[in-house]
Amino acid sequence: MKRAPADTEKSARIITRRGLLLGAAQLGFAGVLAARMRYMQLDQADAYRMLADQNRINIRLLPPARGLIFDRKGVLLAGNEQTYRIVMVREDAGDPEAVLARLGELIWLDPEESARALEEMKRRSPFVPVTIADRVSWEDVAEVAVNAPALPGVFPEVGLNRYYPLGSDFAHVVGYVGPVSDYDLARIEDPDPLLQIPRFQIGKTGVEARREADLRGSAGTSRVEVNAVGRVMRELSREEGIPGSNLQLTVNHVLQNFCEARVAGESAAVVVMDPRNGDILALASSPSFDPNKFVRGISSKDYSALLEDPYRPLPNKASQGIYPPGSTFKMVTALAALEDGLIGLDDTFTCRGFVEVASRRFHCWSRGGHGRVDLVRSLRESCDVYYYELSQLVGIERIAAMARRLGLGVQHDLPLSSVAKGVVPTKSWKLETGKGEWVIGDTLNATIGQGYVLASPLQLAVMTARIATGAAISPRLVRAVDGVEQPVRGLAPLDIDPANLAAVREGMYQVVNGTRGTAGSSRIVAEGLRMAGKTGTSQVRNITAAERARGVTSNDDLPWDRRDHALFVGYAPHDAPEVAVSVVVEHGGGGSTAAAPIARDVLLAAHYDGVPPLSAYPASQRGTIRTRLENLELRDPQTPSEGRSRA
Repeated sequence: MKRAPADTEKSARIITRRGLLLGAAQLGFAGVLAARMRYMQLDQADAYRMLADQNRINIRLLPPARGLIFDRKGVLLAGNEQTYRIVMVREDAGDPEAVLARLGELIWLDPEESARALEEMKRRSPFVPVTIADRVSWEDVAEVAVNAPALPGVFPEVGLNRYYPLGSDFAHVVGYVGPVSDYDLARIEDPDPLLQIPRFQIGKTGVEARREADLRGSAGTSRVEVNAVGRVMRELSREEGIPGSNLQLTVNHVLQNFCEARVAGESAAVVVMDPRNGDILALASSPSFDPNKFVRGISSKDYSALLEDPYRPLPNKASQGIYPPGSTFKMVTALAALEDGLIGLDDTFTCRGFVEVASRRFHCWSRGGHGRVDLVRSLRESCDVYYYELSQLVGIERIAAMARRLGLGVQHDLPLSSVAKGVVPTKSWKLETGKGEWVIGDTLNATIGQGYVLASPLQLAVMTARIATGAAISPRLVRAVDGVEQPVRGLAPLDIDPANLAAVREGMYQVVNGTRGTAGSSRIVAEGLRMAGKTGTSQVRNITAAERARGVTSNDDLPWDRRDHALFVGYAPHDAPEVAVSVVVEHGGGGSTAAAPIARDVLLAAHYDGVPPLSAYPASQRGTIRTRLENLELRDPQTPSEGRSRA
């Protein structure tokens, strides 16, 4: 049926009204969307741009594993242990102090370490992770991980820390590592980016410091995506760093431990060398200290105790301590005279207990004198007057030249914190150092290793090795790097007549094995192990004429720090040298009583690779020596490490 016009018109009006309403609604919705888009794109553009930027990719440095250090037998001297730590990235944390406060409610934080970390964050780049807590427990790591959303920029890490399994035995040789300091950075012209990582460990002393470039390795990188609150969303890629090189040293851990135990309780140094190739077999300085305390953060109390100890445990006495060599220097004077043909082997001088030169008396240690003395006897009985007379023929310049030829007055190239050059004086040296003109008395004092002459135990060991072999041996401490053998230096013959060397060696043999030898009580009786050597006693105080007239005060009656230094140098076997040794006992008294017995024990320990058998000693001494050896606090021998792990 056809609709009426009125109905059609009414329907059209309804449809039009609904269309208008729908259109208005659509238009209003579109307007709201447009306004919202304008608000977000214009008014809030900076905020959303920041959020977008913060949900981005970070590139972080991965510290490499530090190279390991082994002894000559493959026993680990310096290794790495896995530890947990909590770190914070300043730019991800927003408000580091507030985040640190929240972290402190979850795990215990050292207030001093927290303050240090906040200060560190201000000085470092904002994207560099700063260690908040080190060596934390697994429970603390789990607590931080669970509460990660409330701790922006804070995350746990697994790291490697240095440790020294043999403790104090190698503290002065291997040294120790510690966090990079501003002082360290200031000394480096183009620092490795790794050094910018707070608390990154680098070598501070010893081999750790001197071979830092080998041991450190190269950094790796990790590309991670982090969200706006600094939480790591995922790791996109990872490139591991290159571990540092492994070093094998020439030292023997058994012998080193024996040396340390043998001089325990003394302020002393022992150096043991293989005179055939220059390998340092032991380098002991007593007392020692535990390097692990420095790695973990030594307390003020412990550090003050080390600084205030009168025996000075921190310096390496073996390489940087310098002492008047005393009578151990007499071989230098003898060789200088023999080489220039100024004396023959049978020429003699008369010792009356003193010699007068320039209206001054120079005394021999024997007040009654030695009578007629030739070269061998002068060494065997350590006659001072013989060398006073000899020095006036030779002169200081020839003596100094021979001393340098034998390794004294030379800074030997070893990867140790400090290697002393010592002093071999000459006329020009005295003028240059402002000490005035050289006088004849200076020569007489120098010729017996007193006066201005100073040498380290290391130099005395080199001198002994060169005399024993007739070769220009140089000391070596690093045997191999990543399994590659390092070169041996100084195998060329010394420019010294072999006959003259033989004469001096005979005198050194008589010191230990001859009648009235100054070290006769320290002889070795084991077949094929006879020792040759030389005692030395160096004064540390002046003896006045009045004291000499009434009798020189015994060392036992003097305060410790005014007693003479005791020295001994030697090698064995005397006819085919395999081991050379030097011993210095600070304020030990006489070289024959304090230093020579130590040297004998050490030479035997080197030969037997451990505690010597009693059969090597004279029968009359075995009871006393048994007690001494049994009382040594020796470390249990360790087996060589398996493989060459870099972890």
